[in-house]
Amino acid sequence: MVPDILDTRDAASYVRLAVVTMERLRLTGDGPPFCKLGKAVRYRKADLDAWLASRLVQSTSSGA
Repeated sequence: MVPDILDTRDAASYVRLAVVTMERLRLTGDGPPFCKLGKAVRYRKADLDAWLASRLVQSTSSGA
């Protein structure tokens, strides 16, 4: 079972991306919403699911 709050490593694993990709998406603002708790970055599982759903496309010609 996946916990509701994930660190960057676990969030990257959950969405099948590299940690460095998650970090880059966070810096550019293109990634899922995240929380800062002191220096720690955390992602809510619901936000990761919503972010993935928002990136669904019907064909390669309609993709980003």
